[in-house]
Amino acid sequence: MSGSAAFLRAIALTECAPEHADRAFSAQPQPVPWPKAYGGDTVAQSVAAAIRTVDDDRVLHSVHSTFLRGVDVAEPVRYEVELLRDGRGFSTRHVRGHQHGKVAFLATASFHVPEEFPEHGPDMPEAPDPETLPSSAEALTGHEGADVDYWSHDRSFDMRHVPGPVYVRVEGERVPHQAVWVRAFETLDDEPVTHQLAIAYVCDYTILEPVLRVLGLPWRDEGLVTASLDHAMWFHAPARADEWLLYAQESAGVSDGRGLGLGRFFDRTGRLIATVAQEGMIRPGRAL
Repeated sequence: MSGSAAFLRAIALTECAPEHADRAFSAQPQPVPWPKAYGGDTVAQSVAAAIRTVDDDRVLHSVHSTFLRGVDVAEPVRYEVELLRDGRGFSTRHVRGHQHGKVAFLATASFHVPEEFPEHGPDMPEAPDPETLPSSAEALTGHEGADVDYWSHDRSFDMRHVPGPVYVRVEGERVPHQAVWVRAFETLDDEPVTHQLAIAYVCDYTILEPVLRVLGLPWRDEGLVTASLDHAMWFHAPARADEWLLYAQESAGVSDGRGLGLGRFFDRTGRLIATVAQEGMIRPGRAL
């Protein structure tokens, strides 16, 4: 049965004694069908740790992250938060994720006291309504395996691809762009922070898919190995993650075994919610 429990468990942090910085929090990576944790899990947990250390008058507006090592899903991660600066309008936090005695993840998060100001953003691309598109479970009908169960039910979010998913095969044209409608499987609470963390959590699932699409590589391609290298995210406006958001994505370039994905989240009114950039390692299991 599909639900959003994995996301909610991921952001349930426990404060603990810091060893290297000002504050520290422990969080448990969520199960996946492979040995290393999902990258969005780590991003959301680091952001949650940083948020716990700032005053309520300011909100996260950006986070810049580097993935140093794969995170073991069987062991908790300790996020040490350094309080770099608290100014009148901005605060900055540096977060290090420690596991097995080593630093596995780095992030710098910036917070801003909201201001009244005019808005401008790009136009939302045209896309079919999400209600007309198949869910991941429907798109994977007839396929079996732990990965299929995970893609269908265990990622906490309903995801519906335009022009089609790249799970078992690349559906649709081999073009360097796509869009994904995303929404939490369950209604979340009314705290804006929960929805911001949800968007940070879900953003990593599909951001490299335009790279895979243009290369003709589905996720199930034998021998394919991918890994997140670095990640940046900017938040422009609040939105509910339990309502449909369009995640428009493109491949900004592929070279030297790396691909750069760019993405923008829009709500259904066309308002720009967040922007994402992420570079990933691509190791095909066959000649391209």
